[in-house]
Amino acid sequence: RRSTDGPLVRLFKQIYRGILSFALRLKWGTIAVTLVLFGCLIATIPMLGEQLMPKFRETDFLMHWVEKPGIGIDAMNRITIRASDEMMAVNGVRNFGSHIGRATVADEVVGPNFTELWISIDDDTDYDATVAEVQEIVDGYPGLYRDLLTYLTERIKEVLTGTSASIVVRLYGPDLDQLRSTAKDIEAVIKPIEGVTTLKVEPQVLVPQIAIDMKVEAASQFGLTPGLLMNNVTTLVNGMRVGELYRDQAIFPVVVVGERKLRTDLATLSELMIDTPSGAQVPLASVASLTIVPAPNVIAREGASRKLDVTCNVDGRDLASVANDIESAVRSNIKFATGYHPEFLGEYAEAKASRQRLLLLSLGSILAITIILYIDFESWRLVLLILLVLPLALASGLLGAFAGGGILSLGSLVGFVTVLGIAARNAIMLISHYRHLAAEVPGLTHGELIVRGAEERLAPILMTALTTGLALVPLIVTGELPGQEIEYPMALVILTGLAGATTVNLLVLPVLYSWFLSSRDANASTNATSSASAT
Repeated sequence: RRSTDGPLVRLFKQIYRGILSFALRLKWGTIAVTLVLFGCLIATIPMLGEQLMPKFRETDFLMHWVEKPGIGIDAMNRITIRASDEMMAVNGVRNFGSHIGRATVADEVVGPNFTELWISIDDDTDYDATVAEVQEIVDGYPGLYRDLLTYLTERIKEVLTGTSASIVVRLYGPDLDQLRSTAKDIEAVIKPIEGVTTLKVEPQVLVPQIAIDMKVEAASQFGLTPGLLMNNVTTLVNGMRVGELYRDQAIFPVVVVGERKLRTDLATLSELMIDTPSGAQVPLASVASLTIVPAPNVIAREGASRKLDVTCNVDGRDLASVANDIESAVRSNIKFATGYHPEFLGEYAEAKASRQRLLLLSLGSILAITIILYIDFESWRLVLLILLVLPLALASGLLGAFAGGGILSLGSLVGFVTVLGIAARNAIMLISHYRHLAAEVPGLTHGELIVRGAEERLAPILMTALTTGLALVPLIVTGELPGQEIEYPMALVILTGLAGATTVNLLVLPVLYSWFLSSRDANASTNATSSASAT
């Protein structure tokens, strides 16, 4: 028994009946228009940019300021205090904080040349204008590396690569001089690329270091070994922790160390008296030669190999385009010596890996859907019809990606997955209803079956699209407010994808199913003729 439709539904069905009948009469025209539109949308894919995360519009910011290694805390204090005065004078900046260097047991091994600054801005201030004014202040401190990132963005980048940069070219090799030279060449190649900002080579300078070369013959006369000699010198120069004091719930280390003059004067250090196993003492200069040599301020390793990072951020272009240009430029213009190789890390590398994982999982899901559909429909042609609808529906979601700035981000990918599920559901329900209608009302002609089945599924399909679309309207109207940076591009893709999926399910799929019926009848007629001839 057919239910009675409301006046609005009857009006929609009447309009839809006319449009569908016209599409069925011009099957080739309908398919041709669909393919042309699909081809045009697919052709725009290379124009899309790509990044892992959108630009978060948080009100809490974190800045890294890195001076040349060796600078004192007093100098960094002066720079930091001056910066705080300038930033607190900006209308909308609510507070300011900083720390210089690191604590004794901090998780980041940095020197006093490294400073982190924090600011927060008011929620009701002009976000873009305030951030631009703060950025202008930050840019007014030349000669040091500095950046301005929202707190969440900085944390994500730190987790991905251990740095706060969007793109990292990590260079591996055994010799530090060669690493620095190659890193400078990479910096020169990357610098002209459009969109590259805050480009820097990981700071590494030569600092004076005391080198002690043991006089083996002289030391052996006093029974001194290299380990015993270095233990004496290290204790007096660098100190040795021998205990702890506890007072007022605070812990104070007890360190045995030589007088300050021993650590600042090479001549005095040469006269340092070293205890021998016999109990006597001998001047250090008698058993070792002391020199001051240049040495790198830090040696970083990863996977038992020395490394040096060349980092940059991106502005004015999408992350994927800049990252691809950098990788292409480095590989084509830099010749790496034996034992040296680069790795390209950062947001884009993670986005690429995430996209590949998502693609593999999606292919696995589509394969599972195909098997389940065949088990139910027992017809590869029907399964193929449903699978043909899915890319047509997904292509319309590209319009939403362009509406959101032409960037594919995590939110956009989630939107495409959502459209895929809705399009597959509506297509399966329509094909199932056609089969049910053919079994319940066997006297219908093909044209009547197609039109009636589509009409009866019109209301459910439209209700699915409208309810989902209306739920997304607030996200689209309010735009990229803080906290909606991921949901906004997702909503745009879902909304345009819903419009395309609904059109495909209501117009293109009935046309394709009518071809399926005609082909099935033709095959049945051919089989019947063959059987009659054989008889």
